[in-house]
Amino acid sequence: MREYLLTLCVTAAVTYLLTGPVRKFAIVAGAMPEIRARDVHREPTPRLGGIAMFFGLCAGLLVADHLTNLSEVFEKSNEPRALLSGAALIWLIGVLDDKFEIDALIKLGGQMIAAGVMVMQGLTILWLPIPTVGNVALTQWQGTLLTVALVVITINAVNFVDGLDGLASGMVCIAAAAFFLYAYRIWYSYGVEAAAPATLFAAILMGMCIGFLPHNMHPARIFMGDSGSMLIGLVLAAGAISITGQVDPDALKLFTGSEKAAVHQTVPVYIPLLLPLTIIAVPTADLVLAIVRRTWKGQSPFAADRGHLHHRLLEIGHSHSRAVLIMYFWSALIAFGALAYSVNSASMWIVLGIVFLSAIGLALLLLPRFTPRAPRWAEAFVPPRYRRRRAAVGEQTDELEPVAAEMAEECAEPRTPVAVGVSGVNGATALGARRRR
Repeated sequence: MREYLLTLCVTAAVTYLLTGPVRKFAIVAGAMPEIRARDVHREPTPRLGGIAMFFGLCAGLLVADHLTNLSEVFEKSNEPRALLSGAALIWLIGVLDDKFEIDALIKLGGQMIAAGVMVMQGLTILWLPIPTVGNVALTQWQGTLLTVALVVITINAVNFVDGLDGLASGMVCIAAAAFFLYAYRIWYSYGVEAAAPATLFAAILMGMCIGFLPHNMHPARIFMGDSGSMLIGLVLAAGAISITGQVDPDALKLFTGSEKAAVHQTVPVYIPLLLPLTIIAVPTADLVLAIVRRTWKGQSPFAADRGHLHHRLLEIGHSHSRAVLIMYFWSALIAFGALAYSVNSASMWIVLGIVFLSAIGLALLLLPRFTPRAPRWAEAFVPPRYRRRRAAVGEQTDELEPVAAEMAEECAEPRTPVAVGVSGVNGATALGARRRR
């Protein structure tokens, strides 16, 4: 655990320290697009934050390669090198898009090529554990197509949700934390070495997001851009592919008694597509809804609009910070709920806890429409927005009464005559005579 924490801290430190210089570089390079109709920020903000995140990824892999235990991951597996190759390619495409606005189809092709590069180096899905069936081996073409599809879906899900300050980096950090705990449990509790690369990827991904988040919180000083959103989406997909397609349930049945029981142990992570998409369920739902909405209107699925979940939260009255926190809440509930269920799926308390927290989440969603009001005796201890309107109106009336009285007195007082010079009087008399004529 100490080596993973060291890798996480180094990745976070490098990302954090490089984000400031990258911001200045983005301003000089002109990577500050004009505000569009679908944007929620009011001032032009530089992008290219993915540059700092990519160098944080490189620093994390470099440090892990020189540590005693984590260096075995590089010796026994080619997955870290496959991740670095695919990440470098997708990062380069993202940098070009942040500066020159690449066409959506070109970006989609680049995402598929980056996924293919990782597949060629061994980071691919070899089999699928299916409940009540067992371990199902995949052919080379099936594994390749499934791997490319998972990478493309995850990248675009993270890219679509990157619409508010700190939203994408925070949600991916939450997902990576839950994924790290799951992979670490498989690695050290069951002794399955094939889970070690996924654990390392999750630790590095957390470091990338934690290091960038202080610069990206509202009001953001820099955006990660497509160079960052596609990068962290690819890293998250790489960990999902590694833990899904590389960990054989045959290795788990030694601890659970049978292969079917071993498959059952990993079921919560493969919902809904037998893959760990539950960890990014909120961005995936946003992606699916966006595609359906745009296709229904006759638009391209890649056409930008203001119909995302975070946009709807702003429209119903939530503030920027509250909308981000609500998205954090739902992401954490789904990710850690799946994690808790995978640890002990027979506990009814876990299900009841998830239901209770879901009710709290629904109440938070409806908070702008049903603003609670504190009782009169507690109004002094709560913010003004939770006080009764009558009291607030009465206070304003009491404050305005002295001002109104003074204005009434001034209007009632007779005006004092103003002394004028003789020339002024003669001039006024002559003017009055002219008017009478």
